Amino acid sequence: MLPTEQRNPNTADIDRISTLEMVRRINDEDKKVALAVERELESIARAVDAAYEALRDGGRLIYCGCGTSGRLGVLDAAECPPTYSVDPGMVMGVMAGGESAMFRAAEGAEDNAQAGREDMERIHLSARDLLVGIAASGRTPYVLGAMAYAHEIGARTVALTCNKNSEMNAAADIPIGVETGPEVITGSTRMKSGTAEKMVLNMLSTGAMIRLGKVYGNLMVDVMPTNEKLVRRAISIVSTAAGVEEELARQTLEQCGFSVKTAIVMLARGLSAQEAEKRLKEHGGVIAKVLEED
Repeated sequence: MLPTEQRNPNTADIDRISTLEMVRRINDEDKKVALAVERELESIARAVDAAYEALRDGGRLIYCGCGTSGRLGVLDAAECPPTYSVDPGMVMGVMAGGESAMFRAAEGAEDNAQAGREDMERIHLSARDLLVGIAASGRTPYVLGAMAYAHEIGARTVALTCNKNSEMNAAADIPIGVETGPEVITGSTRMKSGTAEKMVLNMLSTGAMIRLGKVYGNLMVDVMPTNEKLVRRAISIVSTAAGVEEELARQTLEQCGFSVKTAIVMLARGLSAQEAEKRLKEHGGVIAKVLEED
């Protein structure tokens, strides 16, 4: 009786309607996802705080899942280094079946609880880490195996599921059960369930990075300018935050190795690159704290 496996009465005739009506029905179901996520905001906020605490104290944020859920975890982890200049090992995605499962389905891998434990051992999961188990059903053996190992070594766990009354939610320190209801196509959890998981993962990683001081206002001040688009973004951010022309922003970035945070503090406080970096270090890299100094 899993919620995600029930038949959706709103789409029972989806194979016999016009294409426009088909996509309208899909869109109508997608609209329900954000409201389902809203009902879990308190739990999501607890998970954000737990992720921040783990990262602040030298631990890692580890996502673990299978199939679509695993791929979404890997995707979220992969976006963190270029967006926030964090080490690639700081936020990790681990999925059943390994790297090859990212591109070719390995559905049987999710049934192996021992493999979940072994993969956590392989990445040296520690008590400082936060493990986020992701599974729409909330009963996937691979993820349950990983979570059981995490508990044995003292690591905190989050369950991200679409079934509040699931085994994973019962086992987690912080359960998140986003109940999106039956899928448009019965059991196709890459649809509404996957959308819900993506929305929550966005909140977890983004919220933790905000708490770590990697955002100033709503500006991405730890962006890694590794291509022309990101160089342009860095210049625009410095220009906006410091209230200067873009040419001065570029010149200042060139003086400090294109560190957006350093450039903002240099311009806002009239400091050298070395002094700006020193002030940032003293305040944990949080620009707002540096600029609040008397």
